Amino acid sequence: MIRRINRVAVLGSGVMGSGIACHMANVGIEVLLIDIIPHELTKEEIAKGLSMEDKVVRNRIVNNSLSSALKSKPSPIYKKEFAGRITTGNFSDDLDKIADYDWIIEVVVEKLDIKKTVLAKVDARRKKGSIVTTNTSGISVEDMIEGRSDDFKANFCGTHFFNPPRYLQLFEIIPTSRTNENVISFLKKFSEKFLGKIPVIAKNTPAFIANRVGTFSIMELFNNVDSYGLTIPEIDKLTGPVIGRAKSATFRTADIVGLDTLVHVANNIKELTSDESNDIYKTPDYLQKMIENNWLGSKTGQGFYKKVIKDGIKKFKSIDFDTLEYKETPKPKFTVFEKTKSIDNHDDRLPVLISDKGKAGDFYRSTFFSLFQFVSNRIPEITDDIYKIDSAMNSGFGWKSGPFQSWDALGIASTVEAMEEAGKKPADWVYNMIGSGKDSFYIIKDGYKYCYDIESGEYKIIPGQEGKLSLEILRRSNILWENHDITICDLGDGVINAEFHTKMNTIGAGVLEGLNKAVDMAEENYKGLVISNEGDHFSAGANVGMIYMLAIEQEWEELDLAVQWFQKTMMRMRYSSIPVIAAPHGMTLGGGCELCMHSDMVIAHAESYIGLVEFGVGLIPGGGGTKEFAVRLSDELNKGDIRTNAFLNRYLSIGQAKVSTSAHEAFDLGYLRNGTDQVIISRNHQLAFAKNAILQFESKGYTRPIPRNDVRVLGKEVLGMVYVGADGFTTAKYMSEHDKLIAEKLGLVMAGGEISEALTEVSEQYLLDLERKAFLELCSTRKTLERIQSLITKGSILRN
Repeated sequence: MIRRINRVAVLGSGVMGSGIACHMANVGIEVLLIDIIPHELTKEEIAKGLSMEDKVVRNRIVNNSLSSALKSKPSPIYKKEFAGRITTGNFSDDLDKIADYDWIIEVVVEKLDIKKTVLAKVDARRKKGSIVTTNTSGISVEDMIEGRSDDFKANFCGTHFFNPPRYLQLFEIIPTSRTNENVISFLKKFSEKFLGKIPVIAKNTPAFIANRVGTFSIMELFNNVDSYGLTIPEIDKLTGPVIGRAKSATFRTADIVGLDTLVHVANNIKELTSDESNDIYKTPDYLQKMIENNWLGSKTGQGFYKKVIKDGIKKFKSIDFDTLEYKETPKPKFTVFEKTKSIDNHDDRLPVLISDKGKAGDFYRSTFFSLFQFVSNRIPEITDDIYKIDSAMNSGFGWKSGPFQSWDALGIASTVEAMEEAGKKPADWVYNMIGSGKDSFYIIKDGYKYCYDIESGEYKIIPGQEGKLSLEILRRSNILWENHDITICDLGDGVINAEFHTKMNTIGAGVLEGLNKAVDMAEENYKGLVISNEGDHFSAGANVGMIYMLAIEQEWEELDLAVQWFQKTMMRMRYSSIPVIAAPHGMTLGGGCELCMHSDMVIAHAESYIGLVEFGVGLIPGGGGTKEFAVRLSDELNKGDIRTNAFLNRYLSIGQAKVSTSAHEAFDLGYLRNGTDQVIISRNHQLAFAKNAILQFESKGYTRPIPRNDVRVLGKEVLGMVYVGADGFTTAKYMSEHDKLIAEKLGLVMAGGEISEALTEVSEQYLLDLERKAFLELCSTRKTLERIQSLITKGSILRN
């Protein structure tokens, strides 16, 4: 039987329940979200003459919860309209409806007796074969099936979404002793392909995998702060991006999660486990006092950090562990960072960091050795497989390298020796592995990643790699050409990929050289070109540092040639004799957006934040983006349209530097094209999907497009509106004089210049020349250079 999930019922509308409901709606699923009815009327309901029998009253709790979720930031929904896929109800009136649903997810309060009561009611109403799961972060799923029917038991398991469900990829699946293996297999595939998750099968142990390891890592640090001699900002500096972890690092993350929540999880683990690390989960005195003072983090306004505004300046003070007073501390500085600042890869930094002779090195040795000892001892308790621990930490806690991946980066054998000296010996199986001559937990062989298997003592292929493409693996043997900024790789079947390697994947001379080379190679010997990468973001845009240097030195001819080269490269993407597909993800800004707009097709990951943001640095899009908006406006205009409104809609996307909050929203803003570009939920399947799209182009026959000479522009018909609007906003002080200048330049290009007759046809090259001229003129202004300098030196947008 082929399972299909068309309708999902979510029982419980708290933060997690509403978040899960929104994400199900994100992917096109019809959702029923229900919660309890309120116990009494509010004053407002009494004033309106409502009773406890009115539907608006009975659904008040669920509707308020969903409304609160939809207003939260970052948004749980890809697009506001998608919330219409969610129907709300209550347990008393609507629970019978679950008989028509394919997957029922229980997300009520984390108390076993309440969960069991709800699940008993579900068992009595569900249809045979429907999947039932509990979203729990630590309660035993085995205890929940007592007294349930055989069919319920066969189709029931735990599913642990991480908060927020839209953004965190980890999806822990916890089978019971009675769960049908087909259900587990289905949930693995469905969660990955349809929900964009990283599924990890966990054993039914306290806190499962990610929270067990993550909570240990945090509590081990909390209980040893006295020995480090470091301030809170210093520890956050050491545990953030420098080692491939989230910018919020340790203490800021704790504040976001809530100190009471963190202690609750730790207490639960301490109570339910009796391993060698049990004492680590105890609450240190300073943390207990903070909780008693209600200093719980962001939700109470202060935790480890406290925001203070003095004389209009916002500052963050951090708590002193000894006095529990909030203090300003100097900006963290460690001499070892001078040695690592030129090392881009976080794994390559680790050996340098851990060998440091100062406080930083002491800290890293202590925390990493404790972590390595802990995770080695948790196998086979929480999982039989090394890779599952790393995968859980990668996707649940945002660690770019999990514990065993970091251990590999440091060298297993030499690290074990250091651990022994520190009194932190790992589990016996690690010594058995070293003794067998194996020197890494992971290897790549025959195009697949393998992981050491403890039971057999051999490397076994990590399951689930079929149907996916990994540039990390392909780079090992399939590189066709590369420079410092870009790598061209063979994806197989006549398709090649161009991958950026610059900081934030910005586009400069090296990337432009590589893109042109990739098109040359594809036109000569291949079927098509994909542009994708595995960085955090697709591209933050053009290299503004290069633009600033040329402008400040008044190298106008060279700057003109550089902008021309960018434009010509974009047009080369558009008018090559092979199909070009862009596969963006994350930030896709400025020049990265322009690259997508000039591709034959965009296969965008759902979490793509796309926009032309040049206005913020005092410029207009100069790599063909402004031209392309004029072209798309021309193609969208129909007889009878109010042309000024259509123009204004497109103009404001650039003029207000709008960035989509998802790939779906990018269609409304004009960055993606309906009927041409596509959105994919699974990041892991994106590259393979893009490759297959190239093969489909080739299969049906691809013909090189013809450069456009038929772009209809509106000229003076809309220019007056632009000038009057900009002048009005400036007079009202909503815009500066320089904003007005940029707005007028943008309008001039999008309108096709001061052409008298609307719908006059012009060429793309004509528009590109207008665009480049306006771009260069803005580069020659002092205020634009000040804006660019502010972005480069401070990372902030200056409004001057």
